[in-house]
Amino acid sequence: MNSLPIIAVHNLDFFYAAKPALFKVSMDILPNRVTALIGPSGCGKSTFLRCLNRMNDTIPGTRVEGQILLEGKNIYASDYNVAQLRQQVGMVFQKPNPFPQSVYDNVAFGPRVLGMVQSKPQLDEIVEKSLRDAALWDEVKDDLKANALGYSLGQQQRICIARVLAVKPEVILFDESTSALDPIATGHIEDLIAELKKQYTIVIVTHNMQQAGRVSDFTGLFWLGELVEFGATERLFTRPEKELTDAYLTGKMG
Repeated sequence: MNSLPIIAVHNLDFFYAAKPALFKVSMDILPNRVTALIGPSGCGKSTFLRCLNRMNDTIPGTRVEGQILLEGKNIYASDYNVAQLRQQVGMVFQKPNPFPQSVYDNVAFGPRVLGMVQSKPQLDEIVEKSLRDAALWDEVKDDLKANALGYSLGQQQRICIARVLAVKPEVILFDESTSALDPIATGHIEDLIAELKKQYTIVIVTHNMQQAGRVSDFTGLFWLGELVEFGATERLFTRPEKELTDAYLTGKMG
């Protein structure tokens, strides 16, 4: 398996206007692995995640210093195609946000907009494969015209995952994507992440340390905008190198 990083982050600083939010963050994200970002609220996890597909660009006054390389190319270079970046690096948000349309139209949205299909049968195939890969096909296949908002929150989140998969990304970002879900729905998403990493690279932000331990191969602890420690999940959870990591994992801080 390829051990070269699909995303390499070098000395990343991030600012909301004049206020610094991330300090000198460096990290390699390996392909077909799950990388978890943990830490207390407001420590920079989601800000960092949104740097990986330039979602922070939509916030006025933000500024980035340092480099994020996707397959060797700096995504903050002036000539980088941001629309293409967001196709390659998809995001699943904290709360399910399906469009108020049919399940079919939700999943078909990206391929239509991007001109990825030339025929209805081709689009049907993409929709079915995306729903199958999101472990949802059997639950929705008989009523693809039903409004996506009529499904449970857990099903809505898997519709959103299918919508991301439909544009054939390489990396999928999950921003606390199970925090609004019940334990059963959360379990479905965790099982799905384990399956998806066979085809995709996954980065998750989670407040649930048990979840990070269950689903991730690598974990990074953020604290006040700094990446305190990063490494293989099993090692970091059992033999942390930094006192702060140990204190956070054992509940003494945070």
